Amino acid sequence: MTDPIAPPPKKNPQKPQAVPLSPPAARSRAALGLSAAAAEARFALQHCAECGAVQYPPRDACHGCLSTDLRWRDTDPAGTLIAETTVRTSPNLYFRRAAPWRTGTVRLDVGVSVVAHVHGDCEKGGRVRLINRLDRAGQGVLMALPEGETPNMADDPELRELTCDPKHRRVLLTDARQANAPALAKALLDAGASVVFVGEAETWRPYPQRETLAAMEGVQLLPLDVTDTSSVVELAGEIGGKVDILVNNARFVRPGGILSRGDVGFAQREMDVNAFGLMRLAQAFGPGMRARGADGVNNAVAWVNILSVHALASDPAYGGFNASQAAALSAAQTLRAELRPGGVRVATLFVGPTEDDWHQDVPPPKVLPKALARSLVQGLRDGTEEIWCGDVAQDLRDRLRQDPKVVERQVSEGGA
Repeated sequence: MTDPIAPPPKKNPQKPQAVPLSPPAARSRAALGLSAAAAEARFALQHCAECGAVQYPPRDACHGCLSTDLRWRDTDPAGTLIAETTVRTSPNLYFRRAAPWRTGTVRLDVGVSVVAHVHGDCEKGGRVRLINRLDRAGQGVLMALPEGETPNMADDPELRELTCDPKHRRVLLTDARQANAPALAKALLDAGASVVFVGEAETWRPYPQRETLAAMEGVQLLPLDVTDTSSVVELAGEIGGKVDILVNNARFVRPGGILSRGDVGFAQREMDVNAFGLMRLAQAFGPGMRARGADGVNNAVAWVNILSVHALASDPAYGGFNASQAAALSAAQTLRAELRPGGVRVATLFVGPTEDDWHQDVPPPKVLPKALARSLVQGLRDGTEEIWCGDVAQDLRDRLRQDPKVVERQVSEGGA
């Protein structure tokens, strides 16, 4: 049975900081399909389109009929742990620091045997289920979990290395003025976050949810304006060394396309908050988080950007806003590559239309703050790079995978 992790002691400033290390990252082109599935916490394996044989490890030709038509499909993760061992030392620096590390062989019900990391509550010969998660190098790896839930299951050291669980971690939420801020803060605290810092721009101007946030135990309201470089840098100097998870919920949205606006005033504001605000935050908080990827129980672990799913296929009714979201998505992909050496996961939470003042004339379904908060916490617990919240976002994701050009036409002509 897994022992619960204890809150970390206060850091000793006289001790040298542990340097972030990464497991081996080299993968074949075929094996990158495993990482792509892990980015969404899906367990997928290659299936031969001609004979149906399941493949493992990933390969370029079917082991049964030599067909090269191998397609990644979600696969039944159930199996039996047929062998296991514990690695107590390794020439690889990452695994040497993380030892002891349990690994084993799982015989899947679909007929292939898989080498995987093994949860401490799994028993040799027992039934297990496999999950596919990103490791600290950003590559997909497999882990065997007990068939059913066990006490303190998420606190297993190997599993925690593959996730971004908020438990005992300190979170920065960048915009208190967003209607979703109270729900996000509460969900993070309920998930075990030790403190949630909430950025507050224009502290002199009242807003409805301030009293709710101020009354929450574990929430600290701090001045932060993502459009002001000095404000961002000042806060990073104050708490930058404490932020383990950064959730960027700041955004400015106004309806309108390109031709319907008389000037670029709103567009400039959208870019300043949604795209340049992300860059200011990255430049101020990113280096410190990258350096703290090996800080023990409360190491820097994740950066989450909440973006409209129409960053992928622009809705003309919000064309200017969606352009800023697309710019932010591109910046986030660069940030992902830059933070990866520190083991910090950069995730995008794609969301459809939200229940707020600026989407009043948009028909349902729309995303409520509590639904957004649930998706955020689940995405952190799964350690994913892409989180899809709401029916609109999930439907658009599925259609984009089938034919992006068709989706562009549908959305541009007023389709969902």
